[in-house]
Amino acid sequence: MKIKWFALLMFVSGTFSGYANERPNMMFILADDCTFRDLELYGGPARTPHINKLAAEGMTFSRCYQAAPMCSPTRHNLYTGIYPVKSGAYPNHTFVYPEVKSIPHYLKEQGYRVALIGKTHIGPKENFPFEYIDDFGFYGKDKQGRLEKQPYPSPRYPALDRFIRECVESNTPFCIFAASNEPHGPYTNGDASVYRNKDYDLPGNLVDTPKTREEYARYLAEITFFDGQVGECVSMLKKHGVDGNALVMVATEQGSSFPYGKWTTYENGVASGLVVSWPGKIAAGGKSDAMVEYCDVVPTLLAAAGAPVPDAVEGRSFLPVLTGKATKHKDYAYSIHTSVGVNGNKAPYGVRSVVSQRYRYIRNLTPGNAFSISMTNPLIEGRMQKNYLGEWVGRAEAGDGNAQALVDGIIHRPAEELYDIIADPYCRNNLSGNPEHAETKKALSGKLDAWMKQQGDQGAQTELDAAKRCTKLLKDAKAETKKKKQGQ
Repeated sequence: MKIKWFALLMFVSGTFSGYANERPNMMFILADDCTFRDLELYGGPARTPHINKLAAEGMTFSRCYQAAPMCSPTRHNLYTGIYPVKSGAYPNHTFVYPEVKSIPHYLKEQGYRVALIGKTHIGPKENFPFEYIDDFGFYGKDKQGRLEKQPYPSPRYPALDRFIRECVESNTPFCIFAASNEPHGPYTNGDASVYRNKDYDLPGNLVDTPKTREEYARYLAEITFFDGQVGECVSMLKKHGVDGNALVMVATEQGSSFPYGKWTTYENGVASGLVVSWPGKIAAGGKSDAMVEYCDVVPTLLAAAGAPVPDAVEGRSFLPVLTGKATKHKDYAYSIHTSVGVNGNKAPYGVRSVVSQRYRYIRNLTPGNAFSISMTNPLIEGRMQKNYLGEWVGRAEAGDGNAQALVDGIIHRPAEELYDIIADPYCRNNLSGNPEHAETKKALSGKLDAWMKQQGDQGAQTELDAAKRCTKLLKDAKAETKKKKQGQ
């Protein structure tokens, strides 16, 4: 009997020891305000050779979505696997409820070191116990935002390089989230001359004017700059000999700050590019139209590491899609936008949305309000602008119907919107009033209602409560209260 138990113990021990050695190192690289279809991988003009190489080695997703079109709720959703209202992190500059856990908690229990390099925009820190590394966010610009001289130091990100080396030397598996600041505006990095005076069509959500083309060229240059960061990060895996069993994901985050991207739940706002590579596990050159969400990343990485997925995590692992065992994942993806807390906001403007395989339904909670943020306030107030939006207004006033429709849609939207995203990827032709699509609208509206109820989302009231979940507004309110007390 003792021999049998000893043999069983040795078998189990050997099994787990061998599996531990096979656990992948993982790297998730995230852009900042980057419309996915602007990358050449998705048919756009921005050159991205490093991302293209990863795509050739792995799988490219065409239907990846995020739960919010802003940095802070997106990152909370990504790192927790929990939708924004449920976690408490739904406005911008936000924070999660005290009981919420994130991926560092789960992977550290499995012996991983978990680092976040670059942009954070999450809180409180005790809910996100990453090892924080700063240098990814600063190279390219100094801490005052001025461009640094090139060539860059070698390695370009020394703290990240040191982190990987320490993990390799100690035989410790690692997971790195590399969060870039690019191509977030203002667009100052990269070589914009590469994209000036080039023969390409502007996206369907933009008016073709000289200043629009100039701003778009500078934005494309920053996408290429981000691609260089991707190449640098991936090269470190190869340098330290861990690229052979490295699961690498690259995602573009929400759309750019051009109109109809960031701050909206149109396709350009909440659809994300996603490329995943894992040698020997993911077939090279794969393409998938499986619908996945950012909240699915946590359970996918946990599954890849052989770790259990906690019940609190709302996302679902799409590892079966990556490994070729499944071609579908979800039937619907959900998104919200909360304007409370966004710079320049003057009135609540909440948005809820659901997308199916073909249609996107959008519900604007307060359509009587103008959509007010810093970018739109001059349009609302009729102030002349010297930027590209001023040119759009000029075209509209000169009788350009397309320019007029685009300018109007930035600040005024109907209560309901419905788009055929296959035929109309830029969401310009609202079908919500078309009787032929009444059943589709009703079905998607019902799906959205059920999801909101499950999330505890009370719609307009949740929007009004958003100020309590925004660190920036709470800080401003505290300062105002102190000021009043001092004046008494």
